[in-house]
Amino acid sequence: MERKTISTNKKAFHDYTIFEKYISGIVLTGTEIKSIRRNAINLKDSFARIENGEVFLYNCHISPYEQGNRYNHEPERIRKLLLTKKEILKMDLKIKKEGYTIVPLEIFIQKGLAKLEIGLAKGKKLYDKREDITKKTQDRDIQRHLKR
Repeated sequence: MERKTISTNKKAFHDYTIFEKYISGIVLTGTEIKSIRRNAINLKDSFARIENGEVFLYNCHISPYEQGNRYNHEPERIRKLLLTKKEILKMDLKIKKEGYTIVPLEIFIQKGLAKLEIGLAKGKKLYDKREDITKKTQDRDIQRHLKR
């Protein structure tokens, strides 16, 4: 399946350790999908929460559509995510038992529809971040030496 990546949440990969990934649909209005297709979306500080057996996305900023006039949407409104009941129950159980959080990782367009990749994650400690940085620099050094 062909998918066009619109935006990636790089901060999520830096601040969290991702354990599981899910792909969900998003309930959007007409001007929101037009703005997403123009790459006018920011996932940086967004998060998802399960409420009453449904998953909702918070703090996701989708810029207003330029030609939208009075039909434009509110930039940071709460949006519903579309997942199966089985997936929601599985995530809810892990959140309550093991203290995971739901973090949006990437938004993309697939078959004309906007999809959001979310991940079950745990926050990294400062020393974990330092270990990741040293590992990345070591890998880069090894790759440089191998090229020579």
